[in-house]
Amino acid sequence: MASKMYYLLVLLSVLFTSSLAAPMRYNVVSLGAKPDGKSDSTEAFLSAWAKACGTTPAATIYVPPGRFLLRNAAFQGPCKNTRITLRIDGTLVAPSDYKVIGNEGNWLFFQNVNGVTINGGILDGQGTGLWACKNSGKNCPDGITSIGFSKSNNTAINGLTSLNSQLYHIVFNGCNNVKMQGVKILASEKSPNTDGIHVQLSSSITILNTRISTGDDCISIGPGTNNLWIENVACGPGHGISIGSLGKDPNEAGVQNVTVKTVTFTGTQNGLRIKSWGRPSNGFARNIVFQHAVMNNVQNPIIIDQNYCPDNKDCPGQVSGVKINDVTYQDIHGTSATDVAVKFDCSSKFPCSKIRLEDVKLTFNNQPAQASCNNANGSAFGLVQPNSCL
Repeated sequence: MASKMYYLLVLLSVLFTSSLAAPMRYNVVSLGAKPDGKSDSTEAFLSAWAKACGTTPAATIYVPPGRFLLRNAAFQGPCKNTRITLRIDGTLVAPSDYKVIGNEGNWLFFQNVNGVTINGGILDGQGTGLWACKNSGKNCPDGITSIGFSKSNNTAINGLTSLNSQLYHIVFNGCNNVKMQGVKILASEKSPNTDGIHVQLSSSITILNTRISTGDDCISIGPGTNNLWIENVACGPGHGISIGSLGKDPNEAGVQNVTVKTVTFTGTQNGLRIKSWGRPSNGFARNIVFQHAVMNNVQNPIIIDQNYCPDNKDCPGQVSGVKINDVTYQDIHGTSATDVAVKFDCSSKFPCSKIRLEDVKLTFNNQPAQASCNNANGSAFGLVQPNSCL
């Protein structure tokens, strides 16, 4: 009898512990959100976050179908919880009047959080009004990043769509261990500064199976990025995949261990680009691999530009201090929209070194394109067209 009682107590204890660990679910509509696209649902989302953040068991914040109007919202940590999932079956909509939140920096902002997963959903930044303002030359707000992550680790983003951001679509700053896949980013090719994904001061970032059409860089890689893996990305329209701009500041963290593979560029300004300001800096870019890329009518398929100097301010007459070395271009094919398909314009003080070209074939108007080298050293292997100037 005593043994039966013991086992009964053990079973009850297990059941009780399991019930405590059961995932919590917070439906934003139950907390006051309205799926009509007009009612401000910001407080309901923040309330759901506070509840999920303050619990220990795994928690899901659920956004049902519908359109939910949100002002800028900061989802702050640290949290007790390291297993928060934001499941979005609907669309989050920014205010159509860009002046409402246009100077807030971020629309949706995750800071100091660990273990957040975002599944599905559409973010509609409604940036067209601000783009028109900027393109008219008027005095306008800077605009906001649609979704930003700062000092956050172990993040996953699956199947998210970002539309018409005012400024950058997705930004990671000071983050570690991030995996994005199945993401779509869409904006007009005339939308200013609407970079698709920007990464800086972050490590172990993976971007997979993503489609980006925008008015600036599809993916921009800033200082302090290391161990970045980009694979199976379609880019265009846009300005390509860019490492940089680097060297804006004299003291700057470098970029290293970046792999970009199985990517397609269509009608973009650039393909695979590294750029640095033409002024002193202790920055660097090294151990970079560009592999299996297809260029479709791209203006600058392969380019290193170390004389970047917008508006000729603060850099004329100076040279870049950024050291670029150990960069591989392997299996790069397609068509250039200009006669110079490969351009290495490197620093005269710190020439690019250990540049490797292997199996490269780029044409212009059905003819072999040209290559241009300035202060660049390296080697070519296999079939390389245009003929290597290294």
